[in-house]
Amino acid sequence: MQGDKVKLMLDVVPGWKKSEGEIDKIEKLFKFKNFTEAMVFVNKVAEIADEQDHHPDIFIQWNKVTFTLWTHAINGLFENDFILAAKIDEL
Repeated sequence: MQGDKVKLMLDVVPGWKKSEGEIDKIEKLFKFKNFTEAMVFVNKVAEIADEQDHHPDIFIQWNKVTFTLWTHAINGLFENDFILAAKIDEL
């Protein structure tokens, strides 16, 4: 996905940012009151990811969860990454 299109798509999913690295990815940090709330959220995201057959990288730090999205098949970003990001935001 070209840089201009990535910028346009990021406007649709506020708070998500393009991560630095060789492969284009998007990521977002979510904060919660405690570990239990964080894990409840992760499990809800897992259900959506399975339904979409598109699974994020998940990094959990007690009350913080970072989701990183990218499409492995093309080694970069595709529209389905932004669709999943929007679905995660809806939670």
